[in-house]
Amino acid sequence: MSSQQTYDFVIAANRLPVDRHVHPDGSTEWRTAPGGLVTAMDSVMRGWESGAAWVGWAGFPGEAPEPFDDGKLRLHPVPLSGKELSDYYEGFSNDTLWPLYHDVIVAPTFHRSWFTCYRTINQRFADAVCEVAAEGAQVWIHDYQLQLVPAMVRDQRPDLRIGWFNHIPFPPVELFAQLPWRATVLRGLLGADFLGFQRPDDARNFARSCRAVLGATTKGDKVEWAGADDGRLGAAPRTVRAAAVPISIDASGFRELADSPEVQARAEEIRESLGDPDVVLLGVDRLDYTKGIRHRLRAIGELFEDGEISPDQVTFVQVATPSRERVEAYRTLREQIEGMVGRINGDVSHLGATAVHYLHQSYGREEMAALFQVADVMLVTPLRDGMNLVAKEYVTARHDGGGALVLSEFTGAAEEMPQAYRCNPHDIAGLKETILQAIRDEPAEKERRMRGLRRRVRKHDVQTWAQDFLAGLAAAPEKPGRGGSKETS
Repeated sequence: MSSQQTYDFVIAANRLPVDRHVHPDGSTEWRTAPGGLVTAMDSVMRGWESGAAWVGWAGFPGEAPEPFDDGKLRLHPVPLSGKELSDYYEGFSNDTLWPLYHDVIVAPTFHRSWFTCYRTINQRFADAVCEVAAEGAQVWIHDYQLQLVPAMVRDQRPDLRIGWFNHIPFPPVELFAQLPWRATVLRGLLGADFLGFQRPDDARNFARSCRAVLGATTKGDKVEWAGADDGRLGAAPRTVRAAAVPISIDASGFRELADSPEVQARAEEIRESLGDPDVVLLGVDRLDYTKGIRHRLRAIGELFEDGEISPDQVTFVQVATPSRERVEAYRTLREQIEGMVGRINGDVSHLGATAVHYLHQSYGREEMAALFQVADVMLVTPLRDGMNLVAKEYVTARHDGGGALVLSEFTGAAEEMPQAYRCNPHDIAGLKETILQAIRDEPAEKERRMRGLRRRVRKHDVQTWAQDFLAGLAAAPEKPGRGGSKETS
């Protein structure tokens, strides 16, 4: 154990909650990073009187900065070289696990060297967690990039209470079984005391995989594994709880932002810049093949071509935040989407009336809150999504009672938001009908739906999510001090 200061609460995630900004004079500044996890965890982390630590990559390759403080929060950077970034993050995390966990929408790539690097980086994260965690501390590990960390931490520090939360779907065993390193990943996850998932189906998929791959037994939300006398990762017997704890947003904070005079004024400017159409349709996504942007554009294009909607009255705004542009599948996707936008506008737009506005860039929270208030219909139509917080942000921003949410049944949010206009994005004809219904329904019907959606998000906000997860961690079946294991190999 290092002599450095240790903490009773430790977060481990792929990224730190801050981004480094370099000014023209060469000076640097750390700013709070955008993103749902940072917003979600902020109040939780800062609520620890004794302070808390966050372990993560600083966002640039090379040597990591020395640990530093952000208020009462200790930030502990983990280094990644350019090659490690390519193999661990762009490779195994995002070209192997990401497509596999999202219904194999594109084929995953399996490289042994990528997994070797993934394991090396997971061990580096685990070592950093063990360095900053106080005796008996609570450790909360996040997401698919760090699935081996729970067992790696357990091997070194059986005194810790360890939780892990998956922000993306967990696939059915029939898909998960394709992974050559499936047993190692499951053994890594079983190092936790409590595993949180977005949907009940995800928790059940994990339990089924443990039964099929490891021969574990399950009862209710508990997974029991007898262990293995092989000296490999996570060899000790374990009893783990796996349950759904759906994530949410800072509803009160986002509503306050949306209600600010500056955001209200910006919303008016945006609508005017679009030509003040009768109906604004909006999509906001990372540029990712799981988000269903191509299916959405196809449906919108056909509605314009069929004459069901006209660019004189209706315009569609698609914000596509740049994402993983060094991965080939994402470069191809961008080319396809930009081609579709060009064809639609070339076929149906005319001077003064643009059918589709395509914005391939990132926007701050204020701009997004303004866009949400402009949107008469929000299109959230992923092919598969763990949760999708955009849907929750939209209904929160529309505190005026207006708007309509079209929501894919393949999002985690669909299980929590039954009043949305549900759709199957693979069914283009059905998607077109759902969009038209959301446009044409009576205002009273739309207001009724939105009222129920806002009530749900307000009641189940990010603070409720964090409290529910930590309560599940505290009530986990294993007691700290059990489950130390043999040497990792």
